[in-house]
Amino acid sequence: MALKKVWIEKGCTACVLCVDIFPQVFKMANGTAAVRKDVHLGIEKDSIKEAAGICPEEVIHYEE
Repeated sequence: MALKKVWIEKGCTACVLCVDIFPQVFKMANGTAAVRKDVHLGIEKDSIKEAAGICPEEVIHYEE
């Protein structure tokens, strides 16, 4: 089942970890990480969940 949505809360320190590991899902925009508009939440579900788990600031969230 696909995720319903994914977002990044305030507090991102622009460590670029999520962008480096999952460039198909995340990008840098205005000094912070952002979710790419064209990301397929079904195909990238595991990557999104892993990114949320490794984010040092714990600002990547998703809804199932």
